[in-house]
Amino acid sequence: MKKELIAELDPKSPISEVFRTLRTNIQFMNTKGKLKTILVTSTFPGEGKSWVASNLAVTFAQAGKKVVLIDADMRKGRQYNIFGISPIPGLSNYLSGVDIDDEERDITDIADYVQDTEVDNLFVMPAGNIPPNPSELLISPQMVDLLEQLKDLCDIVIIDGTPNELVTDSLIITRLVDSTIIVTACKQTKKDNLRRAIQNIQNVGGKIAGVVVNKVPIAAKKYEQSYYYGSTEMSKARSDMRKAMKNNLRAQSLNNTSTQKRVQNTTGLENKSENLNRSKDDLQRNIEVNTSSEISLEKTNDILKQINEYIDNEKKNLK
Repeated sequence: MKKELIAELDPKSPISEVFRTLRTNIQFMNTKGKLKTILVTSTFPGEGKSWVASNLAVTFAQAGKKVVLIDADMRKGRQYNIFGISPIPGLSNYLSGVDIDDEERDITDIADYVQDTEVDNLFVMPAGNIPPNPSELLISPQMVDLLEQLKDLCDIVIIDGTPNELVTDSLIITRLVDSTIIVTACKQTKKDNLRRAIQNIQNVGGKIAGVVVNKVPIAAKKYEQSYYYGSTEMSKARSDMRKAMKNNLRAQSLNNTSTQKRVQNTTGLENKSENLNRSKDDLQRNIEVNTSSEISLEKTNDILKQINEYIDNEKKNLK
């Protein structure tokens, strides 16, 4: 499996999230459940259509959909290389009925031309041997029959087509599929070429789901901010979390200090109260000792009353 399959090898990357967004947009377009075949094309080679088609197929498979990716670029197919599978047999062999490696193969059995991949729920039909007449094979009844069978067997069929400014292969397929995605490259695809590609697809009766802009230059900082794992929202959340932790620590420190002060104050009050009670007891003992010889009972009661008043006043002051 090539590093190009970012959606599989690095599912948490910003690029993988972009492909999931593209998948979601396509699913929202499919409100009636009729969008089952999608063609991915471009204006010229090198704009990234095969890369977009493969990663889009991976994201659909990750969502639990049974996906078949067809490499319809029988002139220069790349999907077998991206997924690390055998280049033959493939689409050209199925459509032509000619299997150079196995002449006894039953061309009516699609399973012989579709290969498993390392991605669960994702199957790939490579381009096969390079035929002399790719356009003629695509307009054959076998192509229509192939798509109809695959629509019954799986949830979605993604077709990696040819650049439509060079050959007419993709224009032929646009009439057979439910919708088409055009991949463009930033600062590479010319507006006139894109406008002409859209017009050509519409002229043959094809439907366009949208345009994907590829190779957009982005700074490292913005790259980090483009996904929620490293986005500005997450950075803000981390900052808020740090502030909250600091505030909690500060509050805990203040609470501990306040608790210590309260404990100290309470201890001081208890000590003072004990000292006052101890003084009262000492005085009472002294009075009791000297009562018989020096102090009269009436005077003793008066002294005790004064002591009790003094203690009560001190307790009120402490509170």
